[in-house]
Amino acid sequence: MPQGPASVRRGPESCRGLDSLGFIEREGSHARVGPVFRPVVTAARDRLLEAFGARLDSAYLYGSIPRGTARVGRSDLDLVAVLREEPADADRATARALGRTLDEEFPEIDGVGTLLFSRARVLSELERYDIGWFVACQCTPLLGEDLAEFLPRYRPDSLLARETNGDLARLLPRWRDRIAAAEGTEEALRPLVRFMSRHLVRTGFTLVMPRWNGWTSDLREMAEAFAGYYPDRGEQLCRAAESGYEPVGDGAVLRSYVDDLGPWLADEYARVHGVKTSRPPGWD
Repeated sequence: MPQGPASVRRGPESCRGLDSLGFIEREGSHARVGPVFRPVVTAARDRLLEAFGARLDSAYLYGSIPRGTARVGRSDLDLVAVLREEPADADRATARALGRTLDEEFPEIDGVGTLLFSRARVLSELERYDIGWFVACQCTPLLGEDLAEFLPRYRPDSLLARETNGDLARLLPRWRDRIAAAEGTEEALRPLVRFMSRHLVRTGFTLVMPRWNGWTSDLREMAEAFAGYYPDRGEQLCRAAESGYEPVGDGAVLRSYVDDLGPWLADEYARVHGVKTSRPPGWD
């Protein structure tokens, strides 16, 4: 059963990640990018501009590199490219090729992921509390106009929780298909373990975020915050946090996610915050 706030250890770190008015502060900055990663970031900026040219509206960094917590040779480079038009399959192929080139050229990183959105989608009312929040609060500007200037300030409330991670029930069948399609090798399963572990930890955290009243992107801190309210599930989420950082390609872990932890979390999320607003067909 969920526990009240009295069971959660809170101290000087209470309300962390918020400004003096209670809004979520933007994570990351170029000042936090470690010297070893700066050539990678510069190359990524130049390659994005070369790849998309005048169609590129803006670009961003997110993840551990702009937060200053990246590990050399272990962390990936996370990018967002916002186009003036809706991305097409050719754009996604271009982004994948760009990522492969950067990954091969720079041993300092372990993989590159590039999210593609249109400017209209980022600024749409439908995505205001999902992609819009993500760009405004979790992304560091790299190129072009900063779209955060056109978006509201965000609080760690139930609306934000619902619209960011209130779709887990819809995702679980896709996850089962991905697991079934993956080769049963450690190398093939490890990326799935990392991805699904991180997603579940973030979902668990945003479930309790309004009560915790703060923001963090540290997976371990997310899991600990969750465990303060759901001690019966806390150990599971803490293990998932470790797998998010140090994944092992174990099929049993993935099955536990889609058969146990994931369905429970989806049901509890819907009970507490409701279900994420539906998107048009093909929107995602």
